[in-house]
Parts: sequence; C-alpha cells; structure tokens
Amino acid sequence: MARSVVLAGAPRCARCQFVPRWCICAGERAVVCPLQVEVLIHHREYHRPTSTGRLINRVMPASRGHLFRRETPPDPATFRLPGRELWILHPRGEPLPAGAAPEGLQVLLLDGSWREAARMSTEVAAWGRLVRLPEDGPGRYQLRTHEHDGRYSTVESLLMLLAALGLSEAEAQLRLQFELHVYAGLRTRGAKGKAEEFLASSPIRAAFPALLEEMHRRRAAI
Repeated sequence: MARSVVLAGAPRCARCQFVPRWCICAGERAVVCPLQVEVLIHHREYHRPTSTGRLINRVMPASRGHLFRRETPPDPATFRLPGRELWILHPRGEPLPAGAAPEGLQVLLLDGSWREAARMSTEVAAWGRLVRLPEDGPGRYQLRTHEHDGRYSTVESLLMLLAALGLSEAEAQLRLQFELHVYAGLRTRGAKGKAEEFLASSPIRAAFPALLEEMHRRRAAI
C-alpha cells in the first residue's frame, strides 16, 4: 500500500499546506491580471491542503479571500468594489456575456465541497450577475472524486473564465501553479503511479524541471 502522509498527520508547510518533502512554495509565481478575483472559502475548506481557493489567493496578489460561516453570513458590502460589475459563477446562470472588459469586472468564486458550495450559493446568488461557464471537457483536478461530469475545481473554473476573457498569459501562468498543486497533492497522498501519469501530460515538466528534481531528491533522502 502506498504511504500517505495525509493519514499519517505529518508536519506541513504553513503556506502551501503540503509536507516539506513535497512543498511547492519555491515554484510559486505571481499571477497578475486586470480581473478582480474574490474567493469565498467555506470554513471547513480553509484548512484542507486540497483547497484550490487558497491556491488562488496565494499566487494572485490582488485576489481577496473571504471566510464563510453559516452562522455569520457574509456582508455583500465587503465584496463589491466601485466601478466593477460583480459576476458569480453559477451553473444556473446566464451564458457568459460577450465583449466584457476584465477591467470592469470582479468575479466571486465559491470554494468548498460540492455540498458546501451549494449552500454558499444560496447566500450569495442575489449579490450580482449569475454567469455560467461552458463545459470544457474533463478536468485535471485529481485530488477529489467528481460525482458528475462538468464539475470543476475552483481554480479550473477561474482558468476557463480567464481564457474566455482573452487573458491568455494569466491563464497559462495560473495553470502551471494549479498543475504543480495537483502533482504535489498526489505525491503527498502516496499515489505515485497516478502522479507519474499526471506528470507525463503536464506542462510543469518543462516549466519547473529544477524544482521537480529537487522535490524528488528530497523524497529519495527520506
């Protein structure tokens, strides 16, 4: 059986939440774009190392994270920014509007399990414009089980939105951070075979060769 440090309760990096041997902080690169990103993170999700909402907040300096607790509903006034239209990504929203300028937008992303995100959506649905993204094939987020097709992680939803808005450079840079996150998560869980299969088709092989070599060297030294 593969060894999983998730179950073993090993110490973790305070920033990326992975164990030191698979820490990805050295590969962190700031992702800058004109779209204002807001992440509403369920309080149970906040300490999960698999959270891609926290990944967004780590690598996008201008993004903002907000903690959700059902007993203390968030105030919409803390989200809205002057001069920007608030979009809320929602599967029952309208099709993505054409021709929108990222400089005039802010997007609210819901980060949690599928059930937690559904509960949060009932609290925020009236805050802004509900917008849905077109499905983009199977996702690359292999750290949780997808119960239905068309469900994507928080960061994958943002990646699709960035691409749709023509923010190709930001999309490419954020995708590298996401793929590195998934790979480290798989290795942390001891899923070596699945991780190697993931890495074989990932752009991080070319983008972070030295970091990957160092991560594997750390593992071999244990």
